[in-house]
Amino acid sequence: MTLTLDPSRDLVLDRLLAAPPALVWRCWTEPELICKWFCPKPWFVSQAVVDLRPGGRFFTLMNGPDGEVVPNEGSFLEMVPLQKLVFTDVFGADYTPVDVPESGAGLSFAAILTFAAEGTGTRYRAVARHRNSADAQMHETMGFQAGWGAAATQLEELAQGL
Repeated sequence: MTLTLDPSRDLVLDRLLAAPPALVWRCWTEPELICKWFCPKPWFVSQAVVDLRPGGRFFTLMNGPDGEVVPNEGSFLEMVPLQKLVFTDVFGADYTPVDVPESGAGLSFAAILTFAAEGTGTRYRAVARHRNSADAQMHETMGFQAGWGAAATQLEELAQGL
């Protein structure tokens, strides 16, 4: 299936990572590995839950340098082993609706991640699909490209060392 993008609501990060798809996949699907790369430093993930099935829980507990704690509850929607992961923060485990946190951190989007072999590396594409252009703009202003880009660099470095 080819994904038709809507530039008013979809944010895209597209990178060639110098690691094979199997290792990039592991970094996305093994909780202990997610904790090592998932958010840009000095932030870090202290807890991750990956129930890799449609309706399975995808949870990260992000921690900031000044004691900030940001829980991110989500659910997997689709997965194609070694090729594709789709998750959302609109639902938790078993598609239970998630309340938007009072902090405003909840952006209510779906992430569509693809991993394709390209040479000896992986064409890594992350699409953050938002409900509307205002939410996409807020995510962009919060630093989508810089944040997801830094995390992708950390992902690549971790995958190279596996």
